Amino acid sequence: MSALPSTPATARRRVPAIAVVAFIVAVAAGLLVPAVVSSQLALTLMTQAVITAVLATGIGFLMRQCGLTSFGHAAFFGIAAYTVALNGKFGVLPTELAIIAAILLPAALAFVAGLGIVRMPALAFSMLTLAVAQAFYEIMLRWRELANGDDGMAVRLPSQLFGLDIETFQQPGSMFSVCWIVLVVTVAGLWLLSRSRFGLLTVAIRENEERARFIGYETVVPRALVYALSAAVAAVAGVLFVLYNAFVTPGTLYWSLSGEGIVMAVIGGAHAVWGPALGSVIFFLLKDAAGDLTEHWPAIIGATLIVVTVLVPRGISGLIIALFQKLKGGRR
Repeated sequence: MSALPSTPATARRRVPAIAVVAFIVAVAAGLLVPAVVSSQLALTLMTQAVITAVLATGIGFLMRQCGLTSFGHAAFFGIAAYTVALNGKFGVLPTELAIIAAILLPAALAFVAGLGIVRMPALAFSMLTLAVAQAFYEIMLRWRELANGDDGMAVRLPSQLFGLDIETFQQPGSMFSVCWIVLVVTVAGLWLLSRSRFGLLTVAIRENEERARFIGYETVVPRALVYALSAAVAAVAGVLFVLYNAFVTPGTLYWSLSGEGIVMAVIGGAHAVWGPALGSVIFFLLKDAAGDLTEHWPAIIGATLIVVTVLVPRGISGLIIALFQKLKGGRR
C-alpha cells in the first residue's frame, strides 16, 4: 500500500526531454540578455530582481511542499550575507569556504529549528519564523561592535573568487548572468526533487499528515528537511546579494524582505516550482512602473495581490499552465 502517486512511463520519458530543452534555452537566454540590454541601470534592476527571485523560490518551495508560509526567510538571507561579511572582517576562513559555510549554516539552523516548529499549526509556524527573524535583526541592529549596527558594514572580498575576477560579481552585466544561471539551476534542481519519491512524500504529508503517519511514514523529518532546503536557497540569495553589493545592513534580516518574497510567490503561484521566480519579475516590473506614477506604489502591488488571489488562486504560473493544457487538449 502506498500513498505516493505514480507517473506513467510515457510521461516520465517525455517530460525530461522537454525539461532539458527548457533548461538549455533558459540558460542561453540569460547569457544573451547582457549583450542585448545596454543600460547599466536596467541590468542593475534585473540583477536585483533575479537575486530576490532566488529568495522567493525558496519561500515558494516551502509553501508548495509543506503548505507552510515563512515570514522568517529574511533571517537565512541575512545570516548568509553577514557570514561572508564578518569573515571578511575577521579573516577566519578563505572566502570560498566562508561562502559554503554561509549556505550550510542557515540550512543547519533551519533543520534543527524545523524539527520543533514544523509540528506547529500553520499560523503558529508563521509567527515563530517571524519572531526568530526579528531576533536576528535586533542583534545585528544593536551590536555595533560586531557589525556596525544600522550603518551597515562594507564587505572585504579577495581580488579573485572561485578562479574568477571579483569584478565578475560586481558588474551588472556579468553578475546578471551569474545570478540567472544560479536561479535556473536552483529551479531545475527543486523541480527534479519535487518529482522524486521524497518530493511526492512531502506533498502527501502536506495533504494528509495523519494518513501518511498511519501507513508508516515519518512526517517530521521530511518537513524539516524541506524547511532546511528552502533556507539554503534563501542563503544562496543572500550570498549573491553580498557579493554584488559588497555591503550589508540589518535590513537584510528585516521581516519585510520575507513579506516581499511571499507576495512574489503568491503572485507567481507556488504550485509551480518556477512560479515564484515569475512572480518576482512581475513584482519588479509593477514596482518600477507604479513607482514612476505615484509614491504610493505599494497600494498598487497590494491591489494586484488581491486580484490575483481572488481571480487566479494558483497564481500567474497556474494560469499559464491551465492555458497550455487547454491548448494541448484542443490540438488532441
